[in-house]
Amino acid sequence: MRVWISCSANDVREVYIRAARRLAALLAEAGHTIVYGGVDLGLMKVIADEAQRHGGKLIGVSMEQIKLFNRPDIDEIINAKDLAERKAILLQRCDAIIVLVGGIGTLDEATEMIEHRGRNRHRKPIIIVNTDGYYYGLRTQLARMEREGFLPAAELGEQHSAALARLVRFVATPDLALSALADDAP
Repeated sequence: MRVWISCSANDVREVYIRAARRLAALLAEAGHTIVYGGVDLGLMKVIADEAQRHGGKLIGVSMEQIKLFNRPDIDEIINAKDLAERKAILLQRCDAIIVLVGGIGTLDEATEMIEHRGRNRHRKPIIIVNTDGYYYGLRTQLARMEREGFLPAAELGEQHSAALARLVRFVATPDLALSALADDAP
C-alpha cells in the first residue's frame, strides 16, 4: 500500500520526532511505500531517514519553488508546479493518508482530503495521529461541525449522523494508526 504521510518540514519537539520515527519504521517494515512531501527537512527528513533505515520505499512530491530542499536519495521525486497540483498528485499516488503534526500546510492538506472524501471524490482512509493531544482542537471543532450539520456527508447516503467517524479516524499513536490502516484498507 502507498501511504501519504502529511507532516511538518520544521524541526519539532522530541515527542513528535519519536512518533514520526515509529510510524515510518512500522510502515517500512510492513512493506508499505511512503508518499510524502519529498524535502529533506524537519519531520519529513525524520520520516525518510527512518523509512530508509528499515528498507522502505519513498516517493516524494515537492514543488518547483522548493526543489533545492528535495531529498537526493529517494526512490522517486516529483516536482509539482504549485500547491494545488502537489496535493492532487499526493492524493493520486496514495492509497491511504496518515496525518502527523504540522502547521498550516498540514492542516490544509488534512482538511482538504476530509472534504474530498465527504464529497465522494476519494474513498481513501484518513487517519490523524493525535500525538501529545496536538489535534485535540481539530477533533473538537470537527465534532461540533458534525453536531451542527456542517460536515459533508454525500458519500454516506445519510444526512449527517456519524459523518465524522466515517470521514476521518483520530488515533493516539503510530501503532494505532497501523491498526486503523489495516481496518480501513481499501
